[in-house]
Amino acid sequence: MFVKAYLPLLILLIISGAVYGRFISDGVHGRDSDVLRLDRISAAEESTCEQSYGFLPCTKTALGNVFLIIVYGYLMFLAATYLSSGSEFLLEILGPGLIGGLFLPVLGALPDAMLILVSGISGSTAAAQSQVSVGMGLLAGSTVMLITVIWGTCCIVGKCDIQNSAAIDLKDTKGFSLTGSGVSTDVWTSHAATIMAVSVAPFLVVQLPQLLHSTSGRHLAVLIALIISLTLLVSYCLYQVFQPWIQRRRLAYVKHKHVISGVLKHLRMRALGRLCTDQGAPNIEVLEKLFKAIDESEDGYLSRSELKALVVGIRLEEINLNENDAVEKLMKDFDTSHDQRIEKSEFIAGVAKWLNEARGSKAPSIEAGPDTMKYLADMHEEARREHHFLGDQNDESVEAVENPRSIAIKAVLLLLLGTVIAAVFADPLVDAVNNFSSATGIPSFFISFIVLPFATNSSEAVSAIIFASRKKLRSASLTFSELYGAVTMNNLLCLSVFLALVYARGLTWDFSSEVLVILIVCVVMGVFASVRSTFPLWTSLVAFLLYPLSLVLVYVLDYKFGWS
Repeated sequence: MFVKAYLPLLILLIISGAVYGRFISDGVHGRDSDVLRLDRISAAEESTCEQSYGFLPCTKTALGNVFLIIVYGYLMFLAATYLSSGSEFLLEILGPGLIGGLFLPVLGALPDAMLILVSGISGSTAAAQSQVSVGMGLLAGSTVMLITVIWGTCCIVGKCDIQNSAAIDLKDTKGFSLTGSGVSTDVWTSHAATIMAVSVAPFLVVQLPQLLHSTSGRHLAVLIALIISLTLLVSYCLYQVFQPWIQRRRLAYVKHKHVISGVLKHLRMRALGRLCTDQGAPNIEVLEKLFKAIDESEDGYLSRSELKALVVGIRLEEINLNENDAVEKLMKDFDTSHDQRIEKSEFIAGVAKWLNEARGSKAPSIEAGPDTMKYLADMHEEARREHHFLGDQNDESVEAVENPRSIAIKAVLLLLLGTVIAAVFADPLVDAVNNFSSATGIPSFFISFIVLPFATNSSEAVSAIIFASRKKLRSASLTFSELYGAVTMNNLLCLSVFLALVYARGLTWDFSSEVLVILIVCVVMGVFASVRSTFPLWTSLVAFLLYPLSLVLVYVLDYKFGWS
């Protein structure tokens, strides 16, 4: 595996060395060493350049910098790929929680954070102010690309037929119907979208002085925004750590509600009268007859075997629950004496308690009488749908990890390799972007906005599209949760790095149009994805349109209205 991992890196280094004296200036001898012979393109391109680390190739020519951007961009892509692979190996061994919630999101945002850091950490303040636009372009470009182009692509690739406001797993017969085909996600994905929308708060804070046309409070606003960004970052990581626990508790509650509604519905069907009186109190006479009918041994108690016969036919398989689990829930709620059997008084009290819980549900009809069966059926269906959209993964087979020590070593080596590549080649890539901008007159912001995100986020994009192609609610939920999580880390971790850089070096925050684009895209997509869990195919068109609109908006605001 590691031969394959190192091979692309070795090939690139060989190619870079081979073209060092043919296509790229050595940065020292200037005109006499330029054998690319692009004199006819621009005489200004013959000026010398500064080599990164004193030996990496550099050039002032447009074509030479295109080559360098491709080479260094591919190396950043390799870094992101190695970090992603190492993270997956680590997650396979250690599972979610601290690793999945804290460590992996930080590693996923590491290449972007490195590029942002090196864009303004070296050189004079004036040079840093000029180069930092590369970092802002990457930050804005990564955010916009992930939740527009990649989001829309995943929606198309993962589309299934929509029935009853939900996409049906593995059923794709309606082609490219804009309303009849799409994807569904679980409720946790909606929560992730909400968090993504909230994560833009530091952008609003740092932008306040510009909105108030004040110049005195800009440095303080950067510091406050940095503190808020770091606070939200820590809170988000803690949420990610404890989210599996929250999900398990929520699933347990939904399964409990499903058992309540199923058992009560089953009892109502077997009863020779209503379970409740007109006043809403338990109908003791009917419940006593039910108890007697269930007590096949006629010993005055309900045993586990008798309870198991009761719950047969409640369709527990819909929520990955078997009869034994349902019996345990009945025992836990009804057996107040803890003698592993249920007396008549415990049975009546338990049914009364469950009826009260059923009345407190969101079912539309909660009155006793003829509607009793209706509200129990509504509660049962509601619990089934809630379980579906919570995305229970208990039916997934989990294979034991073979040779965990070898996998752990492999994970550490991949993480180290990815981190080293990202740290070493981030600075040369930023220099190549700035040199290409100088040679062509194209603002470096637009180069970093369009080109660099494809290098640093390509592994996340490919992973998301592959998962979406499985055409299941679970895979779609994972896909869109990863996209929202990546954008949230951009808005928190990468922005924290950027704000710390601006504050420490005393740079001027002058990115109004870029902030506006991030706000529009994150808020529109975040609010949209937080209020619904099914996305017809037409929503992908909205996502796709936001990408060119973002570019046009930045260009118009910066170069027509002079915002920056």
